[in-house]
Amino acid sequence: MAMKDWKSFLTPYEQAVDELKVKLRSLRKEYRRKNEYSPIEFVTGRVKEVSSILEKANKFGIPIDRLQYEMEDIAGIRVMCQFVDDIDRVVEILRERKDMQILYEKDYVTNVKESGYRSYHMILKYPVNMADGQKEILAEFQIRTLAMNFWATIEHSLNYKYKQNLPSNIKKKLKSAADAAFRLDEEMLEIKDEIKDAQKLFEVKSDIISTVMNNILTLISIGKVAEASRYQMSLNKLLEEGEIWEFNNILYSIQRDIDKYKEM
Repeated sequence: MAMKDWKSFLTPYEQAVDELKVKLRSLRKEYRRKNEYSPIEFVTGRVKEVSSILEKANKFGIPIDRLQYEMEDIAGIRVMCQFVDDIDRVVEILRERKDMQILYEKDYVTNVKESGYRSYHMILKYPVNMADGQKEILAEFQIRTLAMNFWATIEHSLNYKYKQNLPSNIKKKLKSAADAAFRLDEEMLEIKDEIKDAQKLFEVKSDIISTVMNNILTLISIGKVAEASRYQMSLNKLLEEGEIWEFNNILYSIQRDIDKYKEM
């Protein structure tokens, strides 16, 4: 396959990765707009490099003309979650979608690999609309926690360095680190509600502060510079340790003043 053919071959995979990232990120935003907890923390994606495709094809004996049918991870999407049980929710969400066909799943969270690797894999078929018609491509979803992803990234780098032949002492340390990362995930799950409450409080506080800042700019725009300065000083005093009700008081007061000045 010539280089110009590689570019043509990989184009639908690039489009699929772009579309899937947008769809999942939009899903996350939808949860946030409804003030609901999102099981998706963030999403990344990539198309396999040609060198990696050739290396894998050679390793598994996949003919070049069979790549689109037999190589499942040319397009890869990675979904990161905060908590272990979020993985199950993301899997459910993907199973319910009508814009992709799930071919099969591999649960390496329950069935941990010998190396300590944990992640949930889904192989799916996704239709891409190209200029010359629709094309179905294979893509791999990897769904994991932030701790699992950190470990997997390190393992991948080490495997690349040692060409999949890790020294026994490094294997042992990696396995120990994987177990420690999962214990962290389990402990975080035990205080999930507390963490979610704290994050929600932070989001509410941030939204109120943003609104107050916009209202301060509005006061300045209508010529009430002294009033704007007074509210800015009050806000600055609260920024580090202020309670939500105190920020709400400033918001209510500044909005009342803006309404009053606009009526004058």
